[in-house]
Amino acid sequence: MSRNIWMAVAGGALLTATAPLLAHHAFSAEFDAKAPVSLQGPITKVEWINPHAWIHMEVKKPDGKSEIWMVEGGTPNTLQRRGISRDSIKVGTVIVVAGFRAKDGRMRANGRDITFPDGRTLFMGSSGTGAPKDGRDPNDKPKPKG
Repeated sequence: MSRNIWMAVAGGALLTATAPLLAHHAFSAEFDAKAPVSLQGPITKVEWINPHAWIHMEVKKPDGKSEIWMVEGGTPNTLQRRGISRDSIKVGTVIVVAGFRAKDGRMRANGRDITFPDGRTLFMGSSGTGAPKDGRDPNDKPKPKG
C-alpha cells in the first residue's frame, strides 16, 4: 500500500512540475508571421504575469469605432532587462505596437516593438519562441559568415 501512495505522490509532483511547460506555447502555435499589425492607442490594462506579460490597448478603427486588443510580450523579467517596467507601462499612455496578429482572428497580437510618446522604441517580444527573425530582437546573434 505504501508503494502505491509513493507512486501517486511522485506522479502528482511530476504533473505539477510540468504544468508551466504545457502552458507555454511557441509563437507559430498562436500567431501568424505573415500577418504583421501596427496598433496605436492608449493602454487600458497591464497584466505583469508569467509566462508572458500582456498589454491591453484601445485601438480606433478607420470607421471611428474602438477595439480592445491584447498584446503579448515577453516574460516580466525579460521586459525589465530591456527597460520596460511596471512604471513605464501606465494605463492611459498612448503607444504604438508593431507585432503579429493572432491566427484565430481575435484581437490579439504578439508584440515585437513598443514605441512610447517620447519616441523611445523598445523590443518587447519573446526570444526563442519561433517569431520571425527580423533583426529587432537584441538576443538574436547574427550567424557568422563563411
